[in-house]
Amino acid sequence: MTLIKSISGIRGTIGGVPQENLTPLDAVKFSAAYGTWLKSKHLNTRIKVVVGRDARPSGPMIQSLVCQTLVGMGIDVIDLGLSTTPTVEIAVPMEAAQGGIILTASHNPKEWNALKLLNHLGEFIDAEAGAQILSWVEQEAFTFSEVDDLGTITTDDTYMDKHIDAVLALDLVDAKTIQQAKFKVVVDGVHSSGGVFIPALLERLGVEVITLYGEPTGQFPHNPEPLAQHLGVIMNEVVAQKADLGIVVDPDVDRLAFISEDGTMFGEEYTLVACADYVLSKTPGSTCSNLSSTRALRDVTLKHQGHYVSAAVGEVNVVEAMKKNQVVIGGEGNGGIIYPASHYGRDALVGTALFLMLLAEKKTSVSELRKQYPAYFMSKEKIVLDPKVDVDALLVSMEQHYPNEQKTTIDGLKIDLADGWIHMRKSNTEPIVRIYTEASTQDQADALAHTAMRQISQLGLG
Repeated sequence: MTLIKSISGIRGTIGGVPQENLTPLDAVKFSAAYGTWLKSKHLNTRIKVVVGRDARPSGPMIQSLVCQTLVGMGIDVIDLGLSTTPTVEIAVPMEAAQGGIILTASHNPKEWNALKLLNHLGEFIDAEAGAQILSWVEQEAFTFSEVDDLGTITTDDTYMDKHIDAVLALDLVDAKTIQQAKFKVVVDGVHSSGGVFIPALLERLGVEVITLYGEPTGQFPHNPEPLAQHLGVIMNEVVAQKADLGIVVDPDVDRLAFISEDGTMFGEEYTLVACADYVLSKTPGSTCSNLSSTRALRDVTLKHQGHYVSAAVGEVNVVEAMKKNQVVIGGEGNGGIIYPASHYGRDALVGTALFLMLLAEKKTSVSELRKQYPAYFMSKEKIVLDPKVDVDALLVSMEQHYPNEQKTTIDGLKIDLADGWIHMRKSNTEPIVRIYTEASTQDQADALAHTAMRQISQLGLG
């Protein structure tokens, strides 16, 4: 089993041995280290932290441990209970809290859980903060409060409605326009928070909803990552119900994918492309995605006379680039929509509303909408190397194979070709290089990946 500590948080499998798995002891230590960091950042301040979880079975246990640990440090807790990642993110500034913790292992199976940490803006902590927290975990450098200084826990179950209210209040979202379109939608809630939050949003938008796996039991009915190979049931149900589309989210509702009315995938990479198309049609400006996301976003941005910016992989990196370049919409190709007019975090509720606005205004089917965007295909591979290989030096050497192409080195090596791209980046935990490619056909994308793998292998052996 596994425990992974990183600057973005701690995640692992439930049970087993401390420091090898995500055990109660690990949850307590990490919560205490986070509380220590908050106190160091907000001196002479009564600290408040918002905590929420997805529906996985270990959630109530981990949430109790986290909340009581914070109480023991003299920190007040706003307990949202069953929630979503973006809901906790918007709740932090609404509560004028100093931080937030989301208990979710995102798309990982039910035996996993994680603590994801937010700053006072409701955004993920940066690398410097993460490194400091990990240091305090290792040192066990935390001090608990005396009895008269213990924190409190306040339960607040109003934030689903507050989140939906915030989405409906966005300038580019008009519930009446969506209601008049009379959409019929099938939702796959994967027995987690999305089975509650997404149907509630759709009902407020006047959409007819058919919910699959809506009860938040945490017993995921299929692999919870919203990829085509896991979504056969909803694909069939969209066709059987003669629905206009299907909506799929991951367990913590920050990733969003759509199913066309004919039962085919709209394409997770194209969630951001479509939402950006709508936003740019109303708000000219720049867009941003990570280096491993589809080129179609750049194409759509240029169509609207905007400027496209790329960022290193990772939500915190995308957010940093978005702020620096005053981007109007951005995100990641895994279905993560970041819309600054709402907040700087991936949000499937916001993405759903923007997509339905686009569909309502264009008065077209989802499959026809997809045909309006450039057709690109991706290949995702990895190559295992000898642990002794200097991967950074290897990637520098790879540049010699592409002397005349545009290269980006902020996150591994990205080679932009006339008809596609290759992105190679090392893993921080394993001796492997991940190789993502994109081209106009699947065969071309696969060929680019295999060529890069062969070149890397030769350099690694050399």
